[in-house]
Amino acid sequence: MPKVLRPHPSVYPLRFYGDPVLRRKANAVTDVTAPVTVPGFESVNLKQVAKSLLETMFEARGVGIAAPQVGLSTRLFVAVEYEDDEEENEGQDKPLRSKMLREFVFVNPVLTVLNKKKDDQMTEGCLSIPNIYEEGVKRNRAVRVDYLDLDGNPRHIEAEDYLARVFQHEIDHLNGVLFLDHLPASITDEYRKELSALQRQAKANLKELEG
Repeated sequence: MPKVLRPHPSVYPLRFYGDPVLRRKANAVTDVTAPVTVPGFESVNLKQVAKSLLETMFEARGVGIAAPQVGLSTRLFVAVEYEDDEEENEGQDKPLRSKMLREFVFVNPVLTVLNKKKDDQMTEGCLSIPNIYEEGVKRNRAVRVDYLDLDGNPRHIEAEDYLARVFQHEIDHLNGVLFLDHLPASITDEYRKELSALQRQAKANLKELEG
């Protein structure tokens, strides 16, 4: 009997630390008009996926999210720029969308470093590794991202400082890299209990998805 797929959601369930999809190098998009299947859900077009990714990001109070974080191993990520560069605005009831300056959707992004000077002073976190925030992740101060928009048109954007960090973090996801990988092993060891709990949750979520 064929498996019944769920309707495409407005907000995706997140994939957590320990889920194998987060460690895979994502596949390039070869046709922006082709149907896309997020595991467990009915196929939709890429624009619908991007819309749900943005809603998922807002729901989780983030600044960016990559397709692998919802189980789709595709080179796609979305991000936003807020008025005050506050990534989560934790503890605030005001919707993040009201503080948004710009939103971005990147298909097949390619990163070029414009300023090799590294910054490691900003705190970094990840929606797939909730409640863990650390300084010390070295990111290039300025970057250029060449990409396709949702209509397949080539675009590019240059970014500095915080926004450059966001773009580098999300492109890391497309290469199977997590922000903790940039930190000493002692940091990961410090969060061993929390990461083990996330791995158990990831395993349980996969079992439910496959069931």
